[in-house]
Amino acid sequence: MDKITLGTRKVSIEFPGVKALSDVDFNIETGVIHAVMGANGAGKSTLMKVLAGSNPDYTGEVLYNGKPVQLRHPADAKKLGIQIVYQEVDMALIPTLTVAENVMFNDMVMNMGHKQFVNYGAIRRKAKETLARLNVNLDVRRWCGTLTLAQKQMVLIARAVQSACNFLILDEPTAPLSDTETEELFRVVRHLRETENIAIIFITHRIQEVLQICDSYTVMRNGEIVDTTPITPQTTSKEIVDKMLGRSFEENFPKVACDIGEKALVIDQLTEREGRVKDISIYVRKGEIVGLAGLVGGGKTELCKTIFGAYHKSSGRVVLNGKELKIKNPTDAVKNRIALVPEERRKEGVLVAETVTFNTAAACLEDYCTLSFVNDRKAARRAKELVESLSIKTPSVKQRVAYLSGGNQQKVAVAKWLAADCDVYIFDEPTKGVDVGAKQEIFHLINEIAKAGNCVIYATCENSELLSITDRMYVMFDGQIMAELETSKTSEDEIMHYATGAATKYAG
Repeated sequence: MDKITLGTRKVSIEFPGVKALSDVDFNIETGVIHAVMGANGAGKSTLMKVLAGSNPDYTGEVLYNGKPVQLRHPADAKKLGIQIVYQEVDMALIPTLTVAENVMFNDMVMNMGHKQFVNYGAIRRKAKETLARLNVNLDVRRWCGTLTLAQKQMVLIARAVQSACNFLILDEPTAPLSDTETEELFRVVRHLRETENIAIIFITHRIQEVLQICDSYTVMRNGEIVDTTPITPQTTSKEIVDKMLGRSFEENFPKVACDIGEKALVIDQLTEREGRVKDISIYVRKGEIVGLAGLVGGGKTELCKTIFGAYHKSSGRVVLNGKELKIKNPTDAVKNRIALVPEERRKEGVLVAETVTFNTAAACLEDYCTLSFVNDRKAARRAKELVESLSIKTPSVKQRVAYLSGGNQQKVAVAKWLAADCDVYIFDEPTKGVDVGAKQEIFHLINEIAKAGNCVIYATCENSELLSITDRMYVMFDGQIMAELETSKTSEDEIMHYATGAATKYAG
């Protein structure tokens, strides 16, 4: 098969107060799987958006088969077979359309101007065929709003490869997927490379996956390309991380010992109205970090949202410091000093169109009000303190959160609740899409929250994180607690034993 090349020559782009790309020369050809890596804010997503036509204000040249092309709109990129699947799947899908309509969305939009009747039978048939290529079994008549995150990711990938595709850009594609789903995605990616000569560009922080699936990688730092090199059996994760950070990195995060007090948060036989969590009984002591382990779909997120009042309980009690709480919605949870940093930060955790100051004040706005007026200076002063203490990289507290990197958006989501001064902090996949440097900063922050005597619940699919940061953990499967484990006495094998639904005691 003939090779097609795509690249940039001295491409630069600036946002307010930030030079996101600086004279970047990047090249890739079809038939390879290539990773683009770097710390949050390194410029990797910005570069990919230039190639996808979503960052039109770049200077320099984009080259297609060695010839300059203008990519000033996503339609320009799609005509050349450049497709992108973004990390925030809920921002790209239309929940009130079916799976078939979302898969075939590009074709439907392209045909709208021809005043044709929509042939829904053909749309469903083509969508089913595309999903079959990915070995994904989904009812194409189902509303996308009812899908899991993993299923939504597969729908977006199906949409991308359904159209003419030479270059497929995947932004953190495995973040919402289980191990089994990740392996299936890798099978699809290899198939696209080997049989359809498609180039797949991975934007990811999961270095072990890069070593497993990619042929080569590019490292970016501070808007520039640091290195591009093939992956060989001798390539190590530490080598890649050192290039990303520009310094040597110690991989393990040392757990800081905290004084653990009495039971403070007690969840007693909690059941969610739709049956997504069933008969949950757990407790958290003051100063303790308790993990929620389990595979994607095991019930971790659902439990976090039920405690927080975003999902309604049908029975059970939530008790804090000896007082039973009446939580009917998130407002009640906030009034009772319970915070939730959700998995989908752009959709639920921050207001991307608002400033850093507005976001940090959002959970406790009354603290900054005099009568019915907001004291902007007081809010900005507190925002600056939080930006400094959390090392949030932003040119100003007046910066809109949409322009911050993923890791810094996550820190803003945490800062919002630190400003509210809560007793219980619930973190749902807090390091999703976050680089290793920012991950250490988030771990340090969570330890500081626990050291202050607060209760912390830490929900994640990453067993290594649970083993690094928690004191105890509960393993969930199908909305139920399968085991309670002491972190210092358990292992990844034991966690996985219970996370896969085993009812028998782990034999070791």
